[in-house]
Amino acid sequence: MRNIAAPLLIALTLAACGKGAQQRNASAPVNGNVPVTAAGQGGVTPMAQRVAVLGILNKRNGIVQNIALHPGQSARWKDVIVRLRACETTAPWEGEKLTGAFVQVDVQRADKKWGRVFSGWLFKESPSLNVVEHPVYDVWPKSCQMTYPAGPAAPAAPASSSNLSRPAKSGRAYALAAKPSTRPAPATPPPRAAESNAT
Repeated sequence: MRNIAAPLLIALTLAACGKGAQQRNASAPVNGNVPVTAAGQGGVTPMAQRVAVLGILNKRNGIVQNIALHPGQSARWKDVIVRLRACETTAPWEGEKLTGAFVQVDVQRADKKWGRVFSGWLFKESPSLNVVEHPVYDVWPKSCQMTYPAGPAAPAAPASSSNLSRPAKSGRAYALAAKPSTRPAPATPPPRAAESNAT
């Protein structure tokens, strides 16, 4: 009877696990994405609702213009157009703090045609990592307003290495563990070929 009961119990347990997975899959979206909450995917501000502040410097006269853009928007200032494609900040619980923006910069040339002079990520904390190389204009991110959900809990304090956490040893066992053995290893001659073939 016990030989039949154990496999039957295992089969019922596996069937229950499979039924729970089917119920979870039924409530998940069809395309396999993470369900979107009211504040956005996973609690992060959706890209369209973020706001980046960019600085534009005219190197000829030293005038700085600050513009606030949502991703997908562009702004024109004199003969330069700046488009913001995305902005991002690192989560508050991460070690290195970075504020970045994916920016495209178009400048009107002398022949009145527009040409792209930059397309890529710019970082507030590392301006030399990626630079807008233009003789007149410079562009850099100043901020990106977005929110994250509550982060992971702070890591626990490391365990102390005191002797209290070690199991108690008897005095003799502790002394033997503390001292290396000073006995020489017994010298045994290697077996002879005739002896090993005889067995």
